[in-house]
Amino acid sequence: MVTGPGLLLVWLYSVMSVGAVSRSVYQILTDFGTAPLAHSLSAIAAVVYAFITYTLVRGGETARRAALVCCAAELAGVLIVGTWTVLEPSAFPDSTVWSEYGMGYLFIPVLLPVTGMLWLRRSRGPQPVAAG
Repeated sequence: MVTGPGLLLVWLYSVMSVGAVSRSVYQILTDFGTAPLAHSLSAIAAVVYAFITYTLVRGGETARRAALVCCAAELAGVLIVGTWTVLEPSAFPDSTVWSEYGMGYLFIPVLLPVTGMLWLRRSRGPQPVAAG
């Protein structure tokens, strides 16, 4: 069971999952042709958020490792897409969840994976002591 700061992370990732899924589904259904790259990236963000939420809730060492890898991939995506949208805004006629480092989402997309990675590294269970 997730408690303490981990519960807040699960809640935030759940909210971001719902927001990103809602946004991407609406954009893809209503005007995918105007900005296919932006809308596809929002859908990818939704999948990443949902998977991280699942791994955080599932718990266990394997899930923790998967969440850590996904948080790192999420951070890389936010930094790449964020930089791309700042340097070449014409490539994105419509914004994504990760545009301008998540400015449309109060910068939560850039702060959340950093916080998640810090918590996941700290929440690691007791490590075996090497004999010797």
